[in-house]
Amino acid sequence: MSVAMKRIQQSRAASTSVHVAESGTRTPKGSVRCALEDNISFSTDSLESYFFAAWEAPAYDALLVAAAVEFADKAQKRRAHFWPREFHLSVPVHDVALWTNSRVRGTLLDALNFLTGDAWDIDFYPRRRSADVPQQGLLTLDRTVDAVIPFSNGLDSRAVSALTARSIGNRLVRIRLGSRLADGEGLRRERHAFTAVPFDVTANKGVFIESTVRSRGFKFALVSGIAAYLAGARDVIVPESGQGALGPSLVTVGQAYEDYRSHPLFTRRMEKFIEALLGYKVRYVFPQIWQTKGETLRQFIDACPDDAWASTWSCWQSQRQVSVDGRKRQCGICAACMLRRMSIHSASLSEPPECYVWEHLTTNAFEDGAEPSFRAKGKITGALREYAIAGALHLDHLAMLAGNAAHDRAIGAAAFHIGGALGLTPADARGRLDRLLKRHSEEWEAFMLSLG
Repeated sequence: MSVAMKRIQQSRAASTSVHVAESGTRTPKGSVRCALEDNISFSTDSLESYFFAAWEAPAYDALLVAAAVEFADKAQKRRAHFWPREFHLSVPVHDVALWTNSRVRGTLLDALNFLTGDAWDIDFYPRRRSADVPQQGLLTLDRTVDAVIPFSNGLDSRAVSALTARSIGNRLVRIRLGSRLADGEGLRRERHAFTAVPFDVTANKGVFIESTVRSRGFKFALVSGIAAYLAGARDVIVPESGQGALGPSLVTVGQAYEDYRSHPLFTRRMEKFIEALLGYKVRYVFPQIWQTKGETLRQFIDACPDDAWASTWSCWQSQRQVSVDGRKRQCGICAACMLRRMSIHSASLSEPPECYVWEHLTTNAFEDGAEPSFRAKGKITGALREYAIAGALHLDHLAMLAGNAAHDRAIGAAAFHIGGALGLTPADARGRLDRLLKRHSEEWEAFMLSLG
């Protein structure tokens, strides 16, 4: 790209400067203030659950960087037809020399830029006082840990966690994703490590204005990597099946940048950053990346014959958007819900219609599929309709890649890069990717036919 073209693109990019400030610190003119304890708040209980063995200042500072990145990402809206934005962050850390080391800073920015499609620049300055050190000794992890796994209430998370535990037993540690426990478990008398993401991020005024939040992948990968380091584990199990890990990068939406949040090309960059920062080699492992979600679910049911999968949650919509008579349901029409419904069908399972707001997908009119009281109260918005269209198109377009000569070069290039990240030959990676896409296409067609 020519220098002139780069300057034109840079002039079009939205630019934001964010100053992460300790109490009593002034924010430079022109910068958005992100105040510690106000905009970024750390939970004492959750910090204790992370630093159960010893306090690690670099690990704490890494969590603060993740929180600052999340704040900036949510606070700057993307332009309608131009994806990239520019960010300049100033973050206080305990060891400025460590964070300004070219390898540490370079691998951090490489991971962030690749993941988000934005241009990040981060400066580090010394803290005025050290962060409060959480208590130690209240929590123990008195066993050898081989691997950690990010654990949410999702279907892949529940299935892959159970499948992995069958092979390595209690040498697997689950890392809770979220600031609150989604499955109702409280901090009991006998307390556990890694009970929640140890920080919350809030907006300066009202609510955040950007919803894409690609930096969420950085937060979860970093939290999991730090947990592996503190627990002495070498592997981080990435539970996503093939459609979730690879699909968003193969099929993009409109002007959006490819989504690499659960992709090996991103996690390899995170491995380099964590090694540069902490001097510790962590490996992100994808046991189900060449399987569809339906195949993963069927494998789980066959190995662990119970109904634990039925209590999982796939929809990302808030309760305000998709509640029926005051009770939250999954919407049933977004991309995540459609993939879930298709996967449950392909695994020869079923769910009651009342799991979803859109109880039926067989109606002639979009509105008629929704639960009657939801429809009667006028809660069907244009946004929900757009989510439904986008969700169906994503799965349909992914299915169209299978055996399509028009996409052969693109699929070959994707397989080459994925194979390089996973240590596979280009031919092996291409064969596996072709099989995954063919299987997805078969499951999608069978699901569509089942709807009549």
